[in-house]
Amino acid sequence: MPLKKSKADKSSKSKNADTAAAQSLRGVKNWKEAGEWLRARGIEDIECITPDLAGVARGKMMLTSKFNESTSLALPNAVFRHTISGEYPDESGGFRYDARDSDLKLLPDLSTLAIVPWEEDPTAQVICDVVDIDGEQTTYTPRNVLRRVVGLYASKGWKPVVAPEIEFYLVAMNEDPDYPLQPPKGRSGRTILGGQGYSIAGVNEFDELIDDIYAFSEKQGLEIDTLIHEEGPAQLEINLSHGDPLELADQVFMFKRTIREAALKHGIYATFMAKPLQGQAGSAMHIHQSVVDLKTGKNIFSEPDGQESDLFRHFIGGMQRYVPNALAMMAPYVNSYRRLTPGMSSPVNTAWGYDNRTTAFRIPVSGPAARRVENRLPGSDANPYLALAASLACGYLGMVNEIEPTPPADGTVNDGRIDLPRGLLEAVALLEAEPSLAGCLSAEFVGMYAGLKRGEFETFMQVISPWEREFLLLNV
Repeated sequence: MPLKKSKADKSSKSKNADTAAAQSLRGVKNWKEAGEWLRARGIEDIECITPDLAGVARGKMMLTSKFNESTSLALPNAVFRHTISGEYPDESGGFRYDARDSDLKLLPDLSTLAIVPWEEDPTAQVICDVVDIDGEQTTYTPRNVLRRVVGLYASKGWKPVVAPEIEFYLVAMNEDPDYPLQPPKGRSGRTILGGQGYSIAGVNEFDELIDDIYAFSEKQGLEIDTLIHEEGPAQLEINLSHGDPLELADQVFMFKRTIREAALKHGIYATFMAKPLQGQAGSAMHIHQSVVDLKTGKNIFSEPDGQESDLFRHFIGGMQRYVPNALAMMAPYVNSYRRLTPGMSSPVNTAWGYDNRTTAFRIPVSGPAARRVENRLPGSDANPYLALAASLACGYLGMVNEIEPTPPADGTVNDGRIDLPRGLLEAVALLEAEPSLAGCLSAEFVGMYAGLKRGEFETFMQVISPWEREFLLLNV
């Protein structure tokens, strides 16, 4: 006969569970654990944040004593209707303003609770979901757009798996936007030059800064797979481990904040602009994608005998067919298209191939269980939630519509062939013209996003560039 547990045993078990929750670096299961977690760290303030359509953290800061299950947090819905420069575009197409300018509610996702390691006072942060005043999920906020696409996969018994790679530049501080950005000085005291691809010495130039990136990341429970020096001067790349799309988008969102803060600590800017330095390689956010069966956990891109599946080919076919229409979500700014140019390291085609980096969709060398498709088109300036949603939506449409891909490319295909829109307005028009994407992402989101992008383009057109002053001033 088993012994009956005493109250002391139960109390001890509960205390151990509380201790485990308090020791978690990232995330708790419920509000009780959240309270224990906050008390264990002496947290004074908490940042309740959510990404806007540009991927910028918006939200509110509050005292920890006010942070509980009954806390009501609200933001005006206009937060999701202004451009990257803070302006409000005219209504057009499907872009409309809420006549009441009503509030949206922030619902903390406690699985994202983490400290803010760069703050001097004990501070925590939590990513929030967004719902309307009736508690219904909004269709146009980034986390919900991605969640909607992941839900489409789940309805078919599938689960997408992703692994982003994020490139960024370190640049010298620049207070005047009229002056071009310059590479910073490293520990050698010399300005960093190019030709440092995969160079350990290039990484070591910024040892102390990189140590802070690792330390800040570890304290937030963020895991970096690898860090390398890329082609450009002081251009680095961080690779993340594969996992759930929403969790990985959250990590990219947090990594961008982390890297910027670590750089500022050392008197340097970290920028995720797609093309910050003229004549140098742009910065991408390559996305590795595979799909597993929800019941078996097996990669559906591979047959039981290890051969490529029909779904694998159809996923690629969907990428080829729909990515040009979704490119505005992967290349969201005028600057993005400076990276997507012939002759540079970024592809401008819709070709695919095996271990072929000149193609938009590369199939890395792997075993059947790890068979995946790398989308090399998104820029690091893209909102990670929206870039992942767009890329996965294209693959999903290919699978459900059984779209066959072209034959794989054997050689170089980035030598003048252009299959993509060449500018932001063209990309926006293609997005609005594809009803299948609106079905995956929501028509309301597409209308709002397109309106914002048109507004940003009009703002850009108000600025006179150095090229115009150089070649038009005295010649026309």
